Amino acid sequence: MKPFFHFLVFFLCLAFVQTARADIYMYVDKSGVVHFTNVPASDKYKLFIKELPARVKRNFNTAEYDHIIRKAEETYDVDFSLIKAVIQAESNFDPEAVSKKGAKGLMQIMPGNFQSLAVQDPFNPSQNIMGGVKYLQELLKRYENKLPLVLAAYNAGPEAVDQYREIPPFEETQNYVRKVLRLYKQFKDS
Repeated sequence: MKPFFHFLVFFLCLAFVQTARADIYMYVDKSGVVHFTNVPASDKYKLFIKELPARVKRNFNTAEYDHIIRKAEETYDVDFSLIKAVIQAESNFDPEAVSKKGAKGLMQIMPGNFQSLAVQDPFNPSQNIMGGVKYLQELLKRYENKLPLVLAAYNAGPEAVDQYREIPPFEETQNYVRKVLRLYKQFKDS
């Protein structure tokens, strides 16, 4: 029972300590007592948990992809500033961004949409932006250019917008729509 108790205490500590990060080593002594440390004192300790490298938040150049955004604007007749606002809100211009739900790249495209949007490599900025803008164009047509509904559908999915016939009552989606509209105005005014 003692090893299980130590094990449980260890994991509860991990759950509440999120800022301290290090490799964790463990060994079980002859009495069955489980020992944990981040600095192994002997070769009895074996790696138990490998620290994941912290993802460094970088500031990306918002003009770096302007040439691709211009091409997407011309191809799909979607406003340049709107495209930039969506990219800013979705990925902060990080071409390698991956969401908790699995959306990838600059415009955070879900894997289930890659094929229909002609995206083979979601981390390729050109493919991602062209695919994301194609999807924006489809939503603009579907919702007759009603931008709040378009943005809500981009975030929560068209099914949710169709179900409620307005911006769905999801806090995340409502905040997203406000954020993109604010960014859109900023990009328009700059």
